[in-house]
Amino acid sequence: MRRIRLTVAYDGTDYVGWQRQPNGISVQQRLEEAVCALTGTPHRLHSSGRTDAGVHARGMVCHFDTVSRLPLKAWRDGLNSKLSADIAVRDAVEVAPDFHARFSATGKHYRYLILGCRTRSPLERRISWHVKKPLDLARMRGAARSFIGEHDFVAFRTSGCAARTTVRTVFDVSIEADGDLIRIDVKGSGFLKNMIRMMVGTLVDIGLGKRPESAVAAMLKSPEDAPPALTAPAHGLCLMKVYYDLERGLADGPE
Repeated sequence: MRRIRLTVAYDGTDYVGWQRQPNGISVQQRLEEAVCALTGTPHRLHSSGRTDAGVHARGMVCHFDTVSRLPLKAWRDGLNSKLSADIAVRDAVEVAPDFHARFSATGKHYRYLILGCRTRSPLERRISWHVKKPLDLARMRGAARSFIGEHDFVAFRTSGCAARTTVRTVFDVSIEADGDLIRIDVKGSGFLKNMIRMMVGTLVDIGLGKRPESAVAAMLKSPEDAPPALTAPAHGLCLMKVYYDLERGLADGPE
């Protein structure tokens, strides 16, 4: 038995999310169908986490066990030959039997894209949130510093979140502009359901002057007294990378 780890990129626009759902087609379903078509045998894929409907990925990680002796190149190129253009396997490696895409992960990097200009862009419409009014990036950066560290993020999770604890550690939040595109990069140990989208929504409110720069710190300290966080649209969010413990010899995969 071999354990194969895949690094997968996808445009989440036309999917109900990563995980199989009864109400539509998921990325997991399409990948499992491709593995079955390649090997002739059904396989169950285990992922590093879930992405919601409309969310994209550049570095989703999943693994599966197989008795197939196909070479690693076949897992990448063979699967890509059976996938639609909006899903691609970027890397395939054989890993130790105790590796788990979810439980071995030590951190994740997400990026949120905002298009900050009055006119919409047909080219970025599927991957960015169009915000027409000017954003004060200095205020947003000042507020974002309060996210860094270990905090109770109960004010930044959706009502359907089933996590056992709402305490999470954020390693870094950076906000950079490249022309009209604004990148918000968030790295942390793990995230609650809709946590990053609610972080971004709050930062945008601050950048528009709808909330004070101190709003993030206040929401973390006294969530019951703060107005609910605005949830940014799903299509601006992308899972960039999943990190693993390099001391155990587990490569992080491609950038």
